[in-house]
Amino acid sequence: MEKNPFIIYAFIDSQNLNLAVEEIGWTLDFRRFRIYLKERYGVSKAYLFIGYVPENKKLYRNLRDYEYQVIFKPTLKNKKGVIKGNCDAELVLHCMIEYSHFDKAVIVSGDGDFHCLVEYLQRQGKLFKIGIPNKQKYSALFRKFANHFFFVSDLRHLLEYKKERHSSRDSPLT
Repeated sequence: MEKNPFIIYAFIDSQNLNLAVEEIGWTLDFRRFRIYLKERYGVSKAYLFIGYVPENKKLYRNLRDYEYQVIFKPTLKNKKGVIKGNCDAELVLHCMIEYSHFDKAVIVSGDGDFHCLVEYLQRQGKLFKIGIPNKQKYSALFRKFANHFFFVSDLRHLLEYKKERHSSRDSPLT
C-alpha cells in the first residue's frame, strides 16, 4: 500500500465481528486482522470494543500487544448465565470523542445500530470503509454504503486463526 495522506482510525464491534466469523465456521486471528487494517487501509489506531470479563485478562493483554486500543464495557450475567455487554454506545461515543483526531474512519460491524453513525460520517466526508464480518448476514440499512464495504468473511485465507502461527501466550478471541 502506498502512503495514505489521511489519518485513519478503526472502530471495531468485537462481539459482532467475532460471532459473525464464528457463525461461518472459523476463528479470526486478531493479530493478523490488526496488521491487515494497518497495511491495507493505513489504520493508525484501532479501537476494539469488548465486554469485560475478569477471566479474560490474558486475552486483553494480547489485544493491547497487537496494538488495539481496547475499550471495555462492564458485563452482567443474565438469569441463564449468559454474559451480556453490548458495546454499541461506547463505539459511537468514542468515535465522536476521537472525531477531530482522524480524517477517515473504518467501522467494523454488520450491526444496523451503527447506521446513524455511518450516515453521519458519510455526510461529513469521514467514512472510509465498513468492514462487514459476514457477507451473507448484515443489516440492510448498510446497503446504500456498499461502495465502502470490505467483507471480513472473504478474507479467511489471510485472517483465520491458526494455532501454529502463535507463541504459547497468544490466543484467539473466543
